[in-house]
Parts: sequence; C-alpha cells; structure tokens
Amino acid sequence: MMSYASVVIDEEGITFETFCRVVYQGASVDISERCTANVVKCREFLEGVLREQKTVYGVNTGFGKLSSVVLPEAYSEALQVNLLRSHACAVGEPFPMEVVRAMMLLRLVSLARGFSGVRLEIVHVLRDCLNAGVYPIIPSKGSLGASGDLAPLAHLGLCLIGEGEALYEGRRLPAQEALLLAGIHPVVLQAKEGLALINGTQAMTAVGLTTYRQAMAVVRAANTIAAMTIEALNGIVDPFADPIQRVRPYPEQASVAKDLRTHLDGSQYVGAARPDKVQDAYSLRCVPQVHGASLRALNHIGETLFIEMNSTTDNPLLFPEEGLVYSGGNFHGQPVALAMDYLKIAVSELASISERRTERLVNPQLNEGLPAFLTPDAGRSSGMMILQYVAASLVSENKVLAHPASVDSIPSSANQEDHVSMGTIAARQAAQITQHAGDVLAIELICATQALEWKERAKLSPATRKVYEWVRKLVPSYVADRSYSKEIENLAAAILEGQLNDPAKAVGSRP
Repeated sequence: MMSYASVVIDEEGITFETFCRVVYQGASVDISERCTANVVKCREFLEGVLREQKTVYGVNTGFGKLSSVVLPEAYSEALQVNLLRSHACAVGEPFPMEVVRAMMLLRLVSLARGFSGVRLEIVHVLRDCLNAGVYPIIPSKGSLGASGDLAPLAHLGLCLIGEGEALYEGRRLPAQEALLLAGIHPVVLQAKEGLALINGTQAMTAVGLTTYRQAMAVVRAANTIAAMTIEALNGIVDPFADPIQRVRPYPEQASVAKDLRTHLDGSQYVGAARPDKVQDAYSLRCVPQVHGASLRALNHIGETLFIEMNSTTDNPLLFPEEGLVYSGGNFHGQPVALAMDYLKIAVSELASISERRTERLVNPQLNEGLPAFLTPDAGRSSGMMILQYVAASLVSENKVLAHPASVDSIPSSANQEDHVSMGTIAARQAAQITQHAGDVLAIELICATQALEWKERAKLSPATRKVYEWVRKLVPSYVADRSYSKEIENLAAAILEGQLNDPAKAVGSRP
C-alpha cells in the first residue's frame, strides 16, 4: 500500500476524499492541536464529575439493563475491561482490511471531537495502530446496530489493550505480540474508555462508505456498458436527447443521458428511429430513467454517510462548555440502516436491467441478427449462454438480499434496548449486492464486447472502441467454449475499483 501525506483530523472531521486516502492509499493520520485540546478538556471535565461522585451511565454504573447498579470507583478499571471482553463475541468471517481501517479511522474521528471523555492516550494508541498497520481481527456478524456496533467494536477495543488478535505485516498474531512488534504499548483503560470505544456506528458506517465507493463505480460503469450494448444492438439514440430530459428535470437522469450521448457519439451503428424500428426495448430506451434513479438514490445515501462519518455516536456524551453530561441515543444506527437498505435497492436495479440487456445480446430472437449466444458454432458450442444464467442467478439472489433489514427489530438487554436498527446487517447485504452487481455488469460487458466482434471497428464510436480495447486486455476474444469464471471476477474487480472509467488505474483481481 502506497503512503501519502498525513491526513489531519480537525474539528470538522474528514472528507470522503481524505477517508479514501487513508483507507485505500495508506495515508497516515494525526489529530489537530484543537482536537487535542478538546480531548484533554473533556477528560478533565469527566474527572471533575467523578470527583463530585455524580452517577454517570457506564462510568460508575453497569450497562444496559444494569444501568441502575451503581459501582464504587475501585471497580472502574475492571468495569471497562470486562465490558470489552464480554462484548467481544462477534462471529463470522472477519471484515476485510479496508473495512477495519475504515472502522479505526471513523472511531478515531468520533473520539477526537472531544465529547467522549477518553484520555488522549486512547486517541494516540488508536492512531498509532492505524498508522503502523496493526489491524484487529473483527468478525463481521453480531451487531444489532443499536447501542451501536457493540460486538464488532469490542474486538477493535480488545486489540488496544493487548487482547484478541490482529493482522500485522500480513500475519495473524495475538494482539499483544502485534503491538510489541509495532512498538506500541497496550493501554490500561480507565473510567468511560471501554464504553467510548464500543458504543457507536463505526462498523455499519465503515461498510457503508466502502460499499458506497464501489456503488458509485458501478453506476458509472453501468452507463458505459449500456452504451456498448446499445451500439451492439444498433440502438436508437432519440431517447437520450436533451429535450426529453429537460421536461422531467431530474439532474441524475440528464447526467446519464449525456453520458450515453458522449459514449455513442461518432458511432455508425446507432441512429434515429426509422419506420422498421420506432422504439427499442425498455432495457435500452429507459437507461437514463433507471440508472438516473439509482444515481439519485446514491447521492442521497452519500449525504447520509458523510454526516455519519463525522458524528460522535457514543453514549453518554460530555459537553464541558455547558458543564453537562447527557445520556442519549446517537448510537442508534437508523439513519445508516435506512440508507443501506436504499442502496441495496438502487444497486439491485442496476444489476437487474443489466441482466435484461445481456439477454438481448445472446438471444437470437432479440439480438438484431447477431449469432445465437454470440458463437458462430451454436449447437456444438454454447458460447455465452450460461453467462446469462449466472447473471440471472445473481439478480435473483439480490432480490432476496434487498429485503429491508431496517424493518426488523429484536429487543435486547432485558427489553431496555427495545428497538434496534439492524444497520450493520443492511450494510453487509449492501456490500454483497454491490459485488453481485459488479459480476452482472462484467458479464454484460463481456457479451457486449464479443457482440462488437461482428462490427467493423472503424465504425464504432471512439469511446466504445477504447473500452473494447481495454476489455480485450483482460478478456480475450471468444474462439471456442471456455470457462469464464476467473475472467468475470477479474473484470468485476476492475469495475468495482473504478478502472473501467479510469483505465489509468492498475488492473487487479478480487482478493
């Protein structure tokens, strides 16, 4: 991973651009002098509250339903360590490294704002682990999404005290050993600090932001791939005319239509309606409306995630300027849960319409005279037949995954926590749907590129010709039946990384 100039977290937090620099490009992180002062001031305020022997949830009380149990000061340190140990019971495959880095960064942003009451030492050790590449092993399943992402974040917190496991320099190690190798001393938790580490929405938000990045690459790629299919099927360009978009003035619809016009400009295979072909099928004609609606949804989802990225979401929160401590509900993941369910639907539709275009490319009754299943030897060879089957299977699976997780709730903690968001489930499902969409679009792109083999290269638009050449570096032309699994995966990985619309990026395979 390349190293970039340090990202400084200030009172405003971070931008999505700096988030990506840290998570994907290895930029180091620090916090501003003002944030440092805020953290110190908030801790001093908390210690003053404790000296006055005031009761503060999770500081000198039990947790959840046990909040009525008031504990003596001598129990404070054990209370925080026991909290991490007892809550670190998530299960399932570990989150990918980029999600863990995102979780660490987002937790750091939240704590650095100076409303959580942790010591500066906690902020520094979290920063140092992120910068040194000590990544906690965090199982991906087990969060209800309120009181935040308790179980996943507990695994993150355990690493900071030298317990649990961590990935360091490519090796999975006991956290104590990983910290030692990185020259980082484990912290000894004090009042409030265990709770401040685990109470928040950083797991669902981390998955949400990394998925949103891929989803935006998907929608951009979908426009390009649709244009290639339209050209391969001798499509009609009238539906993409600017006047049509002006009278239904969604900016995202207009943006998609403009994209299609740009990609198809100069092609000798597309044109206006004619007596023998007045209209194309919806999967070609309605691309601006369908892709545009998904893009509009993603823009809204991004707004939600960018607010959450720079929010303080633990409980209780301390406000030194006002001299107040509040127990509230900022840990509740409902805003992210709804956004992730929305993303699931928006990206599912991009895959759904893509699969319909693939069907038109391979079906001899619909593909404008192209060979059946895009093979000159149909019958003895199956050509692209089963690629469409795979796309159909993934689209069908997406329909199941797109069922909203946020409409479900199971009470917990003896009914004290009686409404939860299931936001992390929604985020994980959104990530899976987005991966599927990458595969489905890769299949359409393979078929569209193969369909263009029956066109004269000089008559293609300059834009599609460039994409054709890019695809051929990853997927050779069809000569005889072969397995396409690895080629679909490689092409999908490139699409999800934004390489289709930025060929300068290096081509890589999905891990």
